[in-house]
Amino acid sequence: MTDAEFVREIAQPLSGGVNDYDGLLKLIGDAQFVLVGEATHGTHEFYSERAAITKRLIAEKGFSVVAIEADWPDSARVHRYVRGNMADANTNEALSGFSRFPIWMWRNTVMVDFVEWLRRFNRDIDPKQAPVGFYGMDLYSLHASIEAVLKYLEKVDPDSAKRAQLRYSCFDHFSRKPQKYGYATTVGAAEPCEEAVVEQLIELQSKAAEFLSRDGDVAAEELFFAEQNARLVKNAEQYYRSMFRGRASSWNLRDRHMVETIENLVAHLDGSRQPKAIVWAHNSHLGDARATEMSHYGEVNVGQLMRERFGDEAALIGFSTHHGTVTAASDWGAPAERKNVRPALRGSYEELFHETGLPRFWIDLQGAGQIGVLQQRRIERAIGVIYRPETER
Repeated sequence: MTDAEFVREIAQPLSGGVNDYDGLLKLIGDAQFVLVGEATHGTHEFYSERAAITKRLIAEKGFSVVAIEADWPDSARVHRYVRGNMADANTNEALSGFSRFPIWMWRNTVMVDFVEWLRRFNRDIDPKQAPVGFYGMDLYSLHASIEAVLKYLEKVDPDSAKRAQLRYSCFDHFSRKPQKYGYATTVGAAEPCEEAVVEQLIELQSKAAEFLSRDGDVAAEELFFAEQNARLVKNAEQYYRSMFRGRASSWNLRDRHMVETIENLVAHLDGSRQPKAIVWAHNSHLGDARATEMSHYGEVNVGQLMRERFGDEAALIGFSTHHGTVTAASDWGAPAERKNVRPALRGSYEELFHETGLPRFWIDLQGAGQIGVLQQRRIERAIGVIYRPETER
């Protein structure tokens, strides 16, 4: 029997029917965390299948957190919209906060449909079930998060806002370009802002009881969002300095921030009902780094860290494809293009799966873990927001 025939034997075909993922949901069981990855940041089928799985997890298993590979302030705007806030008139307005490159990653037709579904779900929800929240877990929003902290403090404590403004003014000399800050501090041309951002987070946390005493549940959520923005500023400050110390350092700091965000969300929402979270990001973040060459370079990722901390409570799902299309750019900041994804390379998992002859399927890798075919070292597709087909190895 060939390797492809072995895989075909254990594959679960997908037909596009409503029951496609019955087996997957059974496999997930009562896991508290489900991480859903993708091999590109711009393939329609990945987005639509991920949304379909997520809807079922919310409706059938009571998941109440959707955390995505996006910035906290932009996602917070969507969160407020799906919770019924009327500040934005429609879904497109709620998603308009995603205005930086790569815009298509979170402003696309699948996202519009999914966010509208979330808003309807929360509107019609059984009072016994927790409403669903939508959150960002990345750390690229240094200045937007600073502005969010200041806006919150100006409302609840103007004197604290003045102190925060002074501390955050440390970044004012770098034209809102955090990479310039990271480089300047690395070469000794500027003093780090580390002490200032840590002080600001500590002060905000020290005033939590005072701020919470004012408006109950509303105050609790607003304070949590402000704390998370202050925490993001602290971690982003470290991240931009680490960019010039090597890939592993900055990568690890970013993924640890994502896990910290997930843990903080769960702790914040933990009440009579234990919150269950769905995480959306690239496969490179959500697969277990220990099973890839990443570990040889000293890199960890969200999937590894979640498994180490939560064991079987974390279920990991990934998508890939032999060929197809992707929305991506040719360079950072360049216009989005619809590109053809080249056929899978020889020796890759995508080539192996294509040779099964099945157009769409999923595999239970836990149940198939002892099959040598799936333990062999093979390359695997990973396309980010930049895709140059000629350089794919």
